Amino acid sequence: MGIDLERNGRKKKGGRRTVKSQNPYLRLLVKLYQFLARRTNSRFNAVVLKRLMNPKRLKAPMSLSKLARHMKGKEDHIAVLVGSVTDDIRMVHAPKLTVCALRFSETARRRLEKAGGECLTFDQLALRRPKGSKCVLLRAATKSREADKHFGAAP
Repeated sequence: MGIDLERNGRKKKGGRRTVKSQNPYLRLLVKLYQFLARRTNSRFNAVVLKRLMNPKRLKAPMSLSKLARHMKGKEDHIAVLVGSVTDDIRMVHAPKLTVCALRFSETARRRLEKAGGECLTFDQLALRRPKGSKCVLLRAATKSREADKHFGAAP
């Protein structure tokens, strides 16, 4: 008896198993979060790992104003963004937030730290909150890319 291929007998699992980027820092983060996802059984770590392995176009940047809007009333939590945080000059006062991201623009980092907040990296987050408790996982809009607006998602 064999597998009936016409009746969907052999299905391949989708998704990435490893990071495609050659960035050594990103590769180390993936190793760290693979370990954490396996050892802690935390859904938070599994989602962070999945997002770290995403392509660059799905790691969209988020402005400081949108970050502040999402974190209103959750100032004691850590905002986690697998992407970069950019500055928004339309916002007069930056809030006091603790933010973890892959990258911060120079002015966004300066404004957050001036307001009394913190800018964390993912390895610092893993030491501080290994299970992701009191963390808010955020994701920026990916459909606002120019290429997505005109042509849709890449094939």
